[in-house]
Amino acid sequence: MAVPVAFFAAFFAYPVAAIVGRGLKVDGVWRFGRIGEVLADPDILDVLWFTAWQALASTALTLLIALPAAYVFARLDFPGKQLLRAVITVPFVLPTVVVGTAFLALLGRGGLLDELWGVRLDTSVWAILLAHVFFNYAVVVRTVGGLWSQLDPRQEEAARVLGAGRFAAWRRVTLPALVPAVAAAALMVFLFTFTSFGVVQILGGPAYSTLEVEIYRQTAQFLDLPTAAVLTLVQFAAVGAILAVHAWTVRRRESALKLVDAAQTARRPRGAAQWALLGGVLATLVLLILVPLGVLVERSLDGPDGYGLGYYRALQSAGASGGTFLVPPLEAVWNSLEYALAATAIALVVGGLAAAALTRRAGRLVRGFDALLMLPLGVSAVTVGFGFLITLDRPPLDLRTSWILVPLAQALVGVPFVVRTMLPVLRAVDARLREAAAVLGASPLRAWREVDLPMVRRALLVAAGFAFAVSLGEFGATVFIARPDNPTLPVAVARLLGRAGDLNYGQAMALSTILMVVCAVSLLVLERMRPDRTGSGEF
Repeated sequence: MAVPVAFFAAFFAYPVAAIVGRGLKVDGVWRFGRIGEVLADPDILDVLWFTAWQALASTALTLLIALPAAYVFARLDFPGKQLLRAVITVPFVLPTVVVGTAFLALLGRGGLLDELWGVRLDTSVWAILLAHVFFNYAVVVRTVGGLWSQLDPRQEEAARVLGAGRFAAWRRVTLPALVPAVAAAALMVFLFTFTSFGVVQILGGPAYSTLEVEIYRQTAQFLDLPTAAVLTLVQFAAVGAILAVHAWTVRRRESALKLVDAAQTARRPRGAAQWALLGGVLATLVLLILVPLGVLVERSLDGPDGYGLGYYRALQSAGASGGTFLVPPLEAVWNSLEYALAATAIALVVGGLAAAALTRRAGRLVRGFDALLMLPLGVSAVTVGFGFLITLDRPPLDLRTSWILVPLAQALVGVPFVVRTMLPVLRAVDARLREAAAVLGASPLRAWREVDLPMVRRALLVAAGFAFAVSLGEFGATVFIARPDNPTLPVAVARLLGRAGDLNYGQAMALSTILMVVCAVSLLVLERMRPDRTGSGEF
């Protein structure tokens, strides 16, 4: 636990505490009375209520739509499965401002629904909920599907032989085993929607505001750091309570599971029900995922002189964007890849060590740390970004001019995904296998290599994919610390969207399309990696 604790203390707890302290401490005196003043404001109470209920509704709707897809990708084998698995993760890597823009083009004035049926859903809750499902769909499919694909189907078949029906066997055998993964996915979706910023700001209009949006307004527009600090504390307390309840309920349902190679559990659809389920999931993917992504591609090709690659060619020149960048916007692609690879390595080391420590169930301290690991997903990225600027500016952590600052911020968001993806699988490994290895003379390191690693290798690849994806798409903290001569793709897209003109908008759509393709190709390569029997990876 030493490395994860040190990492979170230095790069999360310290910056967040510093920015909150600046907001509530005036002339060396703490002004805690400001907390009561802010919470008594009716407008703030409306923001808190909307933040909570839209997050619950978004989480429930995402689970309802994505759980059938988790089963399809875990247990059915069909052409194009690996490609689709990579494609569904693409929305998760897109900056939320791009997601909001894509859905605005679909649901807003002049959008697809408006042109076909005269229906507009912008500035409505439904637009926000659908965009949240689009963004978080992959979280449920990959987190739940990763464990589901490794559950031994013979256990459910044995229950049916003993007289249980198909649904009863699934409810009594498979569902209890999936509960930790479902709870982990629901928690991640809730935290992302609870802190939603770009989607709500673009699609909700002035009528709707989450805590994250309000913190940004108070900080960047009104320069009211005390109010922003109080809202950050409220967000922190709410997320902490949710994580505590999650940790308590999930640990009561943990049990060792028999895991098998995922390649052995998938089979061709059999029967009308499975074919209908597959067809329904594929239709949902087309409408919910492919259509919005297609809008991005279409907008990137639709130039003033007709369809072409004009916007892509303009990305090669810094001057084409009207002085928005010091370097050609296309360089943001290479910057993002380098940062994402470094952030993924950091997240896998920190998250892997944390997951291994949490597996041992060593007392309340470790159980409490399990919940704390998720806090970066529930605390304002605006707060973390400002905190980096005001704290990491003196020895021994003077990192303002170092390239590692951006990967560190990105890894903060990646670590919770690594932990939540690996933990259900690690806890499902029967401890007696480790004990047997120790009896036979294996050291703890060799027991981990020979027993745990072969069983969690697939989960490790899924975790690496998530960490890489969230690092590519991280925007909230990166926008404050990325240097003007080294922008990332999300930062470049946001800067272009923030400037008027068709050229800037077209280049933003072109960069978003490039980001989409880079993510899809990277995840597809990762999906095609399969461990061989010797434990080495192969394509």
